[in-house]
Amino acid sequence: MSSNTPPNTAQNNNAGTDTTGEAKVSNFLRQIIEHDLANGTYASRRWGGGPGDAAHHEAGQPDPAKIRTRFPPEPNGYLHVGHAKSICLNFGLARDYGGVCHMRFDDTNPEKEEKEYVDSILDAVQWLGFGWNSAFNGQTESHLYYASNYFDFMYRAAEALIERGHAYVDEQTAEEMRANRGDFGKPGVDSPFRTRTPAENLARFREMRDGQLADGAAVLRAKIDMASPNINLRDPAIYRIRRATHHNTGDAWCIYPMYTFAHPIEDALEQITHSICTLEFEDQRPFYDWLLERLTEAGLLKAPPPRQYEFARLNLTYVITSKRKLAQLVNEGKVSGWDDPRMPTIVGLRRRGYTPESIQLFAERIGVTKSDSWIDYSTLEGCLREDLENKAHRGMAVLDPVKLVLTNWAEAFGSDGYTEDCTQPALPHSAIAEGQTPPPDRVFKIGQEVWIEREDFEEVPPKGYKRLFPGNIVRLKGGYVIECTGCAKDAAGNVTEVHAKVIPGTKSGTPGADSVKAKAAITWVGVADGVSAEVRLYDRLFTDAHPDAGGKNFLDALNPNSLKVVTAYVEPSLAAAKPDQKFQFERHGYFVADRVDHAVGGRVVFNRVTGLKDSWGK
Repeated sequence: MSSNTPPNTAQNNNAGTDTTGEAKVSNFLRQIIEHDLANGTYASRRWGGGPGDAAHHEAGQPDPAKIRTRFPPEPNGYLHVGHAKSICLNFGLARDYGGVCHMRFDDTNPEKEEKEYVDSILDAVQWLGFGWNSAFNGQTESHLYYASNYFDFMYRAAEALIERGHAYVDEQTAEEMRANRGDFGKPGVDSPFRTRTPAENLARFREMRDGQLADGAAVLRAKIDMASPNINLRDPAIYRIRRATHHNTGDAWCIYPMYTFAHPIEDALEQITHSICTLEFEDQRPFYDWLLERLTEAGLLKAPPPRQYEFARLNLTYVITSKRKLAQLVNEGKVSGWDDPRMPTIVGLRRRGYTPESIQLFAERIGVTKSDSWIDYSTLEGCLREDLENKAHRGMAVLDPVKLVLTNWAEAFGSDGYTEDCTQPALPHSAIAEGQTPPPDRVFKIGQEVWIEREDFEEVPPKGYKRLFPGNIVRLKGGYVIECTGCAKDAAGNVTEVHAKVIPGTKSGTPGADSVKAKAAITWVGVADGVSAEVRLYDRLFTDAHPDAGGKNFLDALNPNSLKVVTAYVEPSLAAAKPDQKFQFERHGYFVADRVDHAVGGRVVFNRVTGLKDSWGK
């Protein structure tokens, strides 16, 4: 697996290109970057053409990237909406400030990582509209990297720490280490192995490397301060023994670096300027700085080192983002898979019908802060509606169908089988930008029988009801005005057909369209050309805004109505949809042709993305 593999993407992260052309709302990270650029904090840095140590970069050219950020997921699961925020932030900042964002896999844990997750992460980043190539001075360069490609340097760094008295091999049991670490009110206790000489530690560490010690028999620890008020500085473990096959390096190693040791080294080798992470890593920043200072003193890394900055993670109501709990939903069959449209994974949001633009808008709108807060799920849905309003072609669908029979059709038009074409715009006039060519009109047929929504007929109407009831006049949208005459029922009293008379000469778009005033217009689908479709009515997966807060069992909050599947009828333009094509079903909301199960000329499957307005809990 090469770190130089170019991305298969048509949109690269070209330096200095703001793809939106809009002024960005400032935040504390932008202020830090602008301050660093104004003061030339990283102006002296050099770039050796790829990641490397101090000597490698010193032999290179002045770094053409004004800043370098990185998106460093561990490939141990599918990315979720919180990762989407981080992707938009890191790639977006690099784009806006003439830099580059590195796509780096933090693959230092061989037990949980799989190639499947690597592929899904690359696909998610590209789908969101970002790439990891730069194009400085006309030279295209890939910035797809794997932390496991740095294992040799990490081992070299560990030996340098040992030789300089900054690390030691500890052979206490895990329980002893835990007990001797202390707590917030009690300082830690020095390990009995802490006073070993550098030569003794180096020999023992090489025995760990060579497989002479069992898993868990020893760890390499940084020697810092067992009395530090920051527990993360109480001699943290930096290497452990793990006999496991790695997806990239195979069985070359039986010792692996800890994340807190590996991450700052990865940043430094890649010449990252602004290492942006979420607030839970704030307490790790002192170790991040300590390690890079020690390795710079040893001559392995070049100053100035990267700096870590923390921002508040995304907390979204009615959503869980724990990888373990998401995996539990999949493994226990509570959802159909990682791409179930109810899942907050990027693949789930994509299949649900979310667009990259809507997620980018969401990330921009919620902003970046250092304070934890909750974002209501309706904010995400609102961004999607805003994006689709002028994009999604309109169409009519009947989700709870009952047949409407126009009893005088043959009398009015000479034949029961007579049909007429009706037309409606694919987009409303307000959605067409000045100078833009409108899409072709939709064409569908009206005949003696059409499908209407069951709720559009009431034999005894409630007060204020304006749709079909005996004696009332309505318009079939895009078609004729009709007058309701009654209905037919089965033995149980259920309505099986609605009856009405068509009023000739009133067809929409004709001179007589306004000759009869209708109190309402209803949507419909012709029996003559309507197509049966499977429509999946998705809703929020949980009924509790905070399903796993306070130790609650999140499974207790599963929404039993999060999916309802109905057989509907849709107009021909919808039946011809391509997988992943979005539409506004008039009056019902936004829908997408399922990207997995829908097929042109075959099975017709639509997912509800969201309603026309926020109606949750109403």
